[in-house]
Amino acid sequence: MSTPNDPRSTLRSTRRALVDISGRLQPRDYAIAELLVDHQVLTTRQLTDMLFTSPTTCLHRLHTLRHLGVVDRFLRHRPGLPEPLHWVPGLLAARSVALARTEKPPTPAAVYERKDRAMMRPDLGHLIGVNQFFTDLIADARAHPEYRLARWWPESRTVDAFGRRVHPDGHGVWNHPDGGVGFFLEYDTGTEKLPVLTGKLDGYRRLRREGGPHYPVLFWLPTRAREQNLHRRLADGPTPGITIATAARDAVNGHSPAGPIWRLYGNGRHRLHLADIPAHHGAAGPLNPAAPTPDQDPLAALSDA
Repeated sequence: MSTPNDPRSTLRSTRRALVDISGRLQPRDYAIAELLVDHQVLTTRQLTDMLFTSPTTCLHRLHTLRHLGVVDRFLRHRPGLPEPLHWVPGLLAARSVALARTEKPPTPAAVYERKDRAMMRPDLGHLIGVNQFFTDLIADARAHPEYRLARWWPESRTVDAFGRRVHPDGHGVWNHPDGGVGFFLEYDTGTEKLPVLTGKLDGYRRLRREGGPHYPVLFWLPTRAREQNLHRRLADGPTPGITIATAARDAVNGHSPAGPIWRLYGNGRHRLHLADIPAHHGAAGPLNPAAPTPDQDPLAALSDA
C-alpha cells in the first residue's frame, strides 16, 4: 500500500478523471485552479491572503489538492535566501479550467512542461512580484468589501485584449463605490535604464489614439529614489499624453497598492488612493474591452458554484 507521499500515489492521482474527485472539490478549489492556470505561479502566502484565514489551513488544503492531482508545487533553493513554496496547476486543474472555458484540454506532457518551465524561468521573482501586487489588492478587498478587484489579466491576455499595442506586466480594474479604475501595471525591478521605462509609453499613447480606454499606467517601483529619477526623466521629455502614476515599494508604510501611495505625474508630490486616480473605460471596441463583466472576476468561481 502506498502512502500519500509515495511517488506511486502521485502517479495514480494524475490518472484520475475530474468526475472521480468532483465530490471532494469545493468552490474555493476551483478558484485556486483558475488563479494558477491564469497566473502560472503563486506562493502559499499569496493563496492564503486571497482565499484562506491562515497559512496552516491553506497548506493543508493545497497538500490535499496535490494528492488529488489538482495542483503541484516546487521549492527553489537559493543559498542564503528564504524561499516559499511555489504552487502551479496540476493536470486536473489545467483540464478543469480548459473544459469550463470550452477550450481543448492540454495533454499531460504539456502540463508537465509548463510546470518545469515555471520552476526554471529566470524571471520568476519578477512574476511573483507582479502577482503579489494583484494579490495585495484582493486581500485589501477582503478587509474592505466595498472595494473589489473586478478584473486581473496577466501579460499575455492583456496583450491580446488590447490589440498587441501595449505589453504591460498585467491589467486590472479596481472597483469602488463610485465606479472603477482600470489600469496597466508596469512592475519595475530597477534593472532597466530609465529611457527603457519611458519608452514603453509610446505604445500606451498609440492605444489611446486608436480607441483604447483612458486607463493610467502604474509604475510600481522598487525605491523612492528610483521614483524621483523617473519623474525627472518624464519632465525632460515630451508631454506624456496619458495618465501616469508611480509608487515605491520601499516607502508604502504598510499600505497595499489600494492605499494613498500613488503620485500622479504633473500633480506635485500629493499622494492618491488607487480609487482616486483618473480613469475611464470608454466605449467597447476592437482595442477596448471596456468595463469588466462578472465572469472576469478573478474569484468568480466562488460565486459560480
